[in-house]
Amino acid sequence: MIELKLITEEDLINIIKWNENTTSDFLLQWSGNLYSYPLTINQLKYYLRKAEESQNVFIYKIVSEENKMIGTIELKISDEGRTIGRICRVLIGDETYRGKGIGKEAIFKILKIGFENLRLNKITLGVFDFNKSAIKCYEKAGFKKYKLIKNKFKASSEMWNCYEMCINRNEFT
Repeated sequence: MIELKLITEEDLINIIKWNENTTSDFLLQWSGNLYSYPLTINQLKYYLRKAEESQNVFIYKIVSEENKMIGTIELKISDEGRTIGRICRVLIGDETYRGKGIGKEAIFKILKIGFENLRLNKITLGVFDFNKSAIKCYEKAGFKKYKLIKNKFKASSEMWNCYEMCINRNEFT
């Protein structure tokens, strides 16, 4: 069982540690083009401040049963009517927790926040077409693919395609 708690500035060092000795492609895969490689604490602090000021971006840390931060997940309100949300920057940073259903559990919890607390009608996300485990996780949570955007991001040696996926409130159980 995991918990989602709003991230604090003190938590950001964990994200830096998870990105040490990784590639620019790893950073692109979980954060899109938000950050530049190599990731720095100042980039994270700046984005956290902007998120807190906006009141439309909610950055959560994923916390294990042992009260250890093991990942992050973000939900942002993406329309002026405050009816559509977007999940982004999902990262199970602690590798020992990958492949154990933590991502699926985090997705269900963030959907609950979006649909029940924020009263959103629809939640979307983008996922690279080669990330089969993430696609499977999102489909188990009820997301459906609705569009493939070819050549969405430039990685180090190739262009990456991205699926857009969504779930409506009435599809969430």
